[in-house]
Amino acid sequence: MTKSHLGIILCLLLSSLNFSASQTSVDGPTMQALKSSLNLTKGVDWSNPNPCKWPTVQCDASNRVTRIQLNNKGIRGTLPPNLQTLTELTVLELFKNQISGPIPDLSGLTRLQTLNLHDNLFDSVPKNLFSGLTSLQAAYLEYNPFSPWEIPETLKEATSLQNLSLASCNVTGKIPDFFSSQTLPSLTRLQLSQNLLQGELPPSFGASSLQSLYLNGQKLNGSVSLLQNMTSLVEVDLQGNAFSGPIPDLSGLQSLRVFNVRENQLTGVVPPSLTASKSLTTVNLTNNYFQGPTPQFGKSVGVDVITNTNRFCLETPGTPCDPRVTTLLSVAESLGYPVKLATSWKGNDPCSSWLGITCSGSNVTVVNLGRQGLTGTISPSFAKITSLETINLSDNYLTGSIPNELTTLPKLKTLDVSDNNIYGDVPKFGIGVNVVTTGNANIGKDGPSPPGVSPDGDGGSSKMSSKVKIIVPVVGGVVVVLCLVGLGVCLYAKKRARPAKVQSPSSHMVIHPDHSGDGDAIKLSVAASSVGGGGGTESSSSDIHVVLRNVTNNFSEENILGRGGFGTVYKGELHDGTKIAVKRMEPSAVSDKGLEEFKSEITVLTKMRHRHLVALLGYCLDGNEKLLVYEYMPQGTLSQHLFHWKEEERKPLDWTRRLAVALDVARGVEYLHTLAHQSFIHRDLKPSNILLGDDMRAKVSDFGLVRLAPEGKYSIETRVAGTFGYLAPEYAVTGRVTTKVDIFSLGVILMELITGRKALDVTQPEDSVHLVTWFRRVAASKDKDKDAFKNAIDPNIELEEETLVSVQKVWDLAGHCCAREPYQRPDMGHIVNVLSSLTVQWTPSEADPDDLYGIDYDMPLPQAVKKWQANEGLSQTMDDSGSSSSAYGSRDNTQTSIPIRPSGFAASFTSVDGR
Repeated sequence: MTKSHLGIILCLLLSSLNFSASQTSVDGPTMQALKSSLNLTKGVDWSNPNPCKWPTVQCDASNRVTRIQLNNKGIRGTLPPNLQTLTELTVLELFKNQISGPIPDLSGLTRLQTLNLHDNLFDSVPKNLFSGLTSLQAAYLEYNPFSPWEIPETLKEATSLQNLSLASCNVTGKIPDFFSSQTLPSLTRLQLSQNLLQGELPPSFGASSLQSLYLNGQKLNGSVSLLQNMTSLVEVDLQGNAFSGPIPDLSGLQSLRVFNVRENQLTGVVPPSLTASKSLTTVNLTNNYFQGPTPQFGKSVGVDVITNTNRFCLETPGTPCDPRVTTLLSVAESLGYPVKLATSWKGNDPCSSWLGITCSGSNVTVVNLGRQGLTGTISPSFAKITSLETINLSDNYLTGSIPNELTTLPKLKTLDVSDNNIYGDVPKFGIGVNVVTTGNANIGKDGPSPPGVSPDGDGGSSKMSSKVKIIVPVVGGVVVVLCLVGLGVCLYAKKRARPAKVQSPSSHMVIHPDHSGDGDAIKLSVAASSVGGGGGTESSSSDIHVVLRNVTNNFSEENILGRGGFGTVYKGELHDGTKIAVKRMEPSAVSDKGLEEFKSEITVLTKMRHRHLVALLGYCLDGNEKLLVYEYMPQGTLSQHLFHWKEEERKPLDWTRRLAVALDVARGVEYLHTLAHQSFIHRDLKPSNILLGDDMRAKVSDFGLVRLAPEGKYSIETRVAGTFGYLAPEYAVTGRVTTKVDIFSLGVILMELITGRKALDVTQPEDSVHLVTWFRRVAASKDKDKDAFKNAIDPNIELEEETLVSVQKVWDLAGHCCAREPYQRPDMGHIVNVLSSLTVQWTPSEADPDDLYGIDYDMPLPQAVKKWQANEGLSQTMDDSGSSSSAYGSRDNTQTSIPIRPSGFAASFTSVDGR
């Protein structure tokens, strides 16, 4: 080879090297860094020194990298921090790998059109993720375990964005309010499912061009009314949130195909604009509180409107409701269809225990919705209920004016709209109609006061002002106030002077209201004569302690009824044979925590009485000795009958009895949650805290862990207490409680009643120790394994066809009660409704003509009483005035002494809530 040939070859080699260097001079180092940071699999060959020669990488004519598409390759590793130097990059796809670490700063990639990183292990997102990405059209980041992060403000810079998918990647906070067409004009698909978003839908949605909106599985709430403005929508999925209120008019959504609002708290009538939609193909309305007629959709529409918690009047789709129901729902419409009404107003007969509705025959005569926290306006539709005599809407948050239509009600006697925010002139009602408007500061004015300005000029709200001010005439008012004060003092003194008593021949216990400042507790005292003292004066706590020690046989082991976390319960028997239950706090439990439970139980049980809550008769404090005295429940606990019936030589409970027990418990807890003067959360519902009387009726006991329930849907944070197996998951994890934790516990109890299995049973196989988990697994397999359901039922239950249907309904109810998310669980009112519909209803037997105790309703009362006394062999007499006297003392208009013949002991019963 000549020297000239050698020179030419060297020149060509140098030229080739220079050309190769020019190819990689800009993006080469970044691509080499990317290669080094990833653990490439065998199927990916990046061995060529020129990245433009790598498979899955594309370059432009200038050898700048434009595409990186490493998809579904099983690649591990991290991304280098300098990817933003790839300024010509248009597509970055790394989805379905196992790449971890942070997503690097991509700001400045102005040509990037597609960012697809879904299904990896990325753990964080840069704050300026979308900064400068003006060409970005699609971003897919779903299914990455990011640390909690919020949708960044820089998203507004991605003005070309069409598709954004952030499903299941730990997005928190509220949905930002910049999704209008003005800010993101090209955005048509937004996927934010399965995150931790909360709050209401942003108003900008109503001005967007979105066609697909997926927000399912969040903590979102509020109204869905702005959907009516999203006229471009084709698919909308809001399942598994806490949206409330009605579905709006959707007639403007001409292209809507998929509409899923399953598992929310939506109310009201399903609008005709939805049922009549010609474009609709799929609709799911299950597990809401919809009312009115069951909607009827076209044959081509896939429908899921399983009633579960929906409140449709009739099951047949398209069948109109009773006119009374239609009218009352029109009333509810003006109130925004509140959930509180929707949970009660179920069925086609408003006279069947609807909240606030009273009837005479089939005519609605009273609508009493006072103190229900209602908002909205007063509906003119009231005028259609011509049988109405009373309308009470007092102490709510209603606005607007009183409709003139109400003046046409022919039988109206009382209209009470006091303590609201009503304004305008009061219409002229007929003579005899009592219209109460006090507490509405703007009555007579054209409109409400401006926000933040009270009519009194003090800057407070008119609502608050109306609550605390009493306006009376200057002179007459003094007299009125003095009279009221005097009357109150007299009633107070009279109440203190007349304690309720439980007597026996040799001793008596007296229950006194406690005015010592420790709350509404009651104190137990015993006459001094009962412990060897003279006279009839009341003795000290030490004397009471002695009596209780005596009646429990010195708190002997033989008298133990049960043990709890902070004390032991003993059976006691007074001299007249009256049995009591005495709970004795263990000395070691006399700590701040134990004392807190002791006081909690006293406070709760003295504030309420209900036939399905165990009654507290009194308490005793004597140094470290702390005793609670309860009514005695002779049949013991539900757990004894359910799990230990063989050892205790009892008969297993039949299904009818189990159903009755469940209903009793539900009614007791419903009273705790919603019907008492204050709402409480029990926090420790379980079979050992459910006691049974001689009639096998159940009562809830053990109120040491009770907490005052927060208002509305809010939760309160408290230390986790209760019993594992019955704890709701959100409570066990976060310590935050609402009434829904009791719903979960009751669901577990229902599962125990059905299966005969304990909530936690270590004798079971490892995968079946937890009843709820096992129950869910059986429920999921019912369709495939037809025998799974029957095999799960307690074999001690005789499964007739009717019984099996009943068990199935309670099975479904138990599953709903133990739903993972609190908002998916029903309220206690719904549980009571379901269980009460399954229990055997009482029917009168035929009259016995030979019944000597029958009542002749034509006989005057004094003669009827004398006849009854003669039959009973009693010496009690009644004079013509109707007053009675006996060895048990006189009777006033608040108490009735009833002789109980077996023991000759008189129990005084006072009329109180729920008794």
